[in-house]
This record gives sequence, structure tokens and C-alpha cells, in this order.
Amino acid sequence: MNPIEVLSSHVPELSESFNSAIVIGNSSFGMTQYVFWMIICWLITVLLVCLVARKLTLIPSNKFINTVEYGYQFVRNDMGEGVIGHGYKKHVPFLATLFFFILISNFVGLIPGCKTPTGTISVTWALATISFIYFNFWGFKAQGGIGYLKSFAPSGLPIVMVPIIWLLELFSCIIRWLTLAVRLYGNMFAGHMVLGIFALASSVFLTVAIQSVDIVSGVLTIPWFLLLIFMYALETLVAFLQAYVFTTLSSVYVSLATSAH
Repeated sequence: MNPIEVLSSHVPELSESFNSAIVIGNSSFGMTQYVFWMIICWLITVLLVCLVARKLTLIPSNKFINTVEYGYQFVRNDMGEGVIGHGYKKHVPFLATLFFFILISNFVGLIPGCKTPTGTISVTWALATISFIYFNFWGFKAQGGIGYLKSFAPSGLPIVMVPIIWLLELFSCIIRWLTLAVRLYGNMFAGHMVLGIFALASSVFLTVAIQSVDIVSGVLTIPWFLLLIFMYALETLVAFLQAYVFTTLSSVYVSLATSAH
């Protein structure tokens, strides 16, 4: 039994496992596994916030509460005050909600048997849409409708350059919508696909070694398993970084929308 051939035959099944599938209801009115886990992650986020809010003290003594509070301060100081500056406080609840929801979603996906909501473009597109609406809303509110649209073309430009720069900046603003969604989805999907391949390879080589009493396959199981552990640790870091990048970019876009160019 050739483990490479067995592995190749199982790869299509692994790929199909990432496709959206109805887990509750039917095709007419049902819920896919990604929507199901999105709701689970939302509930975890709500419970986390409520639990921490009830047990906040002047001097935190609980390590878990202290960790969550540190995460909030990280969002407040680094992504809020550090990026937006003046008037950042009113945006902190939105940024903190984005950060914790995406972070929890990414980490839940690392648990065997669970799915990360951010592993499908529909969920990341919805998150990007929320962020896109949010920073444009505050842009209109801060500068007024005409003022916000005029801000796409910085003052002082030659008159012939204004329409060209305005269209380019408008296109750049719309592209932010796409890049927010694709960046998060691409990184999470690719990372989980690699984890799946390494886990499948470890399982296949070990199974072949046991069934065929193949020492070579048994030895080759070790590097596959070590690669799986390494990628798992790397994906844990990526899960945090993607939550950080998405939230930071959202705060950057809020800053650009609310400040005069």
C-alpha cells in the first residue's frame, strides 16, 4: 500500500469538507456549518463581554479577566488612540467588538471538529461590509456629505487633475471593502487547508505503517506530525495577527474618513 497514493485519494475529500454544507434545516431554509459556528462565536463573544464586565475591579485579581482587560486596553490604546487620535473613544466599542469576535472565531477554528466562521468568504464579506459602512458613515457625519466626497481629491491639486485623483481615490475606497474580506478569508482558509493536509498525511502514513507493518512509513509519520505541530503553532499566531490586521485597517479607514486630507 503506497501512502502517497492513499493521501492523494483523500485530498479531494478534505477539500470538499471546507465547502459550505447545510447542517440544520434544508436547502430552502437551512443553516450552513459556517453560519452555525458564527452564531456560536457570537454567543461566546457576548458571554465573554458580559462576564468580564460584571467582574471588573480596580485591581484585577483573576488572570482570565486580566487577560481580556489587557486585550481591550490593547485595542483602545494601539488601534484606537494610536491610529485615530482625537475622538477615538467613540470608536473603541466597535473596534473591540470586531477584534474579539474575529479573534474568537479564528481560535475556535483551531479546535478539532470545529469550523472557523472566517474560513468562508461570505462571513468575511459581511464583516468587511460592516466595517465599510461604519467608516463611511462616520466620514459623512464628520465632514458632511459634500465635504466627505470632496475630500477624495486633496485641496491644492491642479484643476485638471481633480477628477482623475477623485476617481482613483473613490476606487481605492471601494477596494478597501474587497481587500478586507479577501485578506482575512484567504489567510484563514489557506492556513486551515495546510493544517488539514498535514493532519491527513500524519494519519495516512501511520495507518499504512500499522496495516502493512511498514517501518519506512512509520518513520515518515514523525516529520509529518512535527510539521503539523509547527503549523498549528504558526496558525495560532496567524489567528491573532489577522484579527489585529483587520481591526487596525478598520481604524485606519475611520481615521482617513473623519480627518480632512
